[in-house]
Amino acid sequence: MKKNILLALSLALALSATAQKKPNVIVVLADDIGTGDLSYYRKLHSDKIILETPALDQLAREGMIFTDAHAPAALCAPSRYAIMTGNNCYRSYAPWGVWGSYQPSPIKPDQLTLGKLMKNAGYSTAFFGKWGFGSDFYEKDNPNKIYQGSRQKIEMDVDIRQIAGNGPKQNGFDYSLMFPSGIQNVPYAVYENEKWMPLESNSKIGFISQENMTKIGVTLDKEEGLGDTAWDPHNMGPLLVNKAVNFIEKTDKKSPFFMYYCSLAVHLPHSPSKELNGKKIAGSTPSAHMDMIKELDVQIEMLIAALKKKGEYDNTIFIFTSDNGGLQIKETGQSGHKSSDIYRGGKNQPYEGGHRVPFIVSWPGQIKAESISDTPIVGLDILGTLAAVTNQKIPEGQAIDSANLLPILLGKSKSPVHPYIISQSGTSKEAIITQDGWKLIIAFDKKDKSDQIRKPFALYNLNDNLEEKENENLIDNPKYQSKVASLFETYNQIRATEKATKL
Repeated sequence: MKKNILLALSLALALSATAQKKPNVIVVLADDIGTGDLSYYRKLHSDKIILETPALDQLAREGMIFTDAHAPAALCAPSRYAIMTGNNCYRSYAPWGVWGSYQPSPIKPDQLTLGKLMKNAGYSTAFFGKWGFGSDFYEKDNPNKIYQGSRQKIEMDVDIRQIAGNGPKQNGFDYSLMFPSGIQNVPYAVYENEKWMPLESNSKIGFISQENMTKIGVTLDKEEGLGDTAWDPHNMGPLLVNKAVNFIEKTDKKSPFFMYYCSLAVHLPHSPSKELNGKKIAGSTPSAHMDMIKELDVQIEMLIAALKKKGEYDNTIFIFTSDNGGLQIKETGQSGHKSSDIYRGGKNQPYEGGHRVPFIVSWPGQIKAESISDTPIVGLDILGTLAAVTNQKIPEGQAIDSANLLPILLGKSKSPVHPYIISQSGTSKEAIITQDGWKLIIAFDKKDKSDQIRKPFALYNLNDNLEEKENENLIDNPKYQSKVASLFETYNQIRATEKATKL
């Protein structure tokens, strides 16, 4: 009891130092970045560095990195729901994702979000980049009806000139520069404050075909469909970061701001810009994928420079993480670059490479430089942490699964914040529960829409098998059946409460 009181007093004193002026907050959610994509992380395990990431490394040196951080899922859409709301993926109506831009958002109108949380604290809030949730668009020629798409065909009966609802504004963001599906899917357009922002003076809404994209060296990652006729993904990264820099430059220094920056990099189609911030990007590394990693690092460099020029860097909390693990690209692997570092697998897979991600937090003067934490955490802990930073109590029934990392960040505690870590794969439908280094992968029946049919699939002792070597899968070893049963029961008990907490 006494220890808890002293910890609370210590945290209160630490926060009081910034009470007169609340810290700005920038959260960067990168797309498909693995731990091995950051040279600072890679150097923890190898001297062979193929691609340096100086800006991200600087951020890591000046703050704290987490070596056991996980995305809520190994796939972007469910992860983004969890990070935005502080709830595990299975609490949404589509726990495995992936929903399209023309489908209902998983975020309910009464749910707490990062934007709403920071707006409640008096922050000027801004969203930049890939939205990744469904949104509302009107039917073409019918402004009184919301279009609902099936994603089973090319969808042309949509009015994509504006977001009709369930966009950044409705989720607490005062300003937004939003790409509904990043650079990967329809609509291929950009929205400023939920209105279509023409990319060129002669832009029109038209059909974005693979034939036209081939002319500019782009292979669409997903469907053909509606978009801005000037659409060129090579230009979207620079557009995004320059708009974010402009936002920082124009902020009122008398009041704090919150920026949620969801980068377009490094998702397919890999379409790096020719140059950015005076640095050559396209063709400067062994693969277009790695060019995109470099472009992301330069974007971070630009955001940091803008903060310093404004005199706000020392009063800004900067959080960097990823929506899932890294990509496994042939040309990248042949160069010797390992996006997943020492971990098995990558994006969309249940192995550590699919959901173990970089997680960096910088706060000059508050977080000790060059700090490393091995506490297991999840990306959805961002919301609980920012609630603590802004002295807010999370309402009952909101952000159910989000933990507060502030005591760890301020060096006041090393205690675990989760009794176990819950994550999931992607389209292959596996759940992951990890406790005290023991990891159980649970396979779900893909045909079972209720998610009730599931069975243990693999057991790994990460304490001495962090690489998850297949020949050390202990699932059928009689010696460890009690461990399998215990973890499986714990997971089933967690999901048994799902109906009562379905949001």
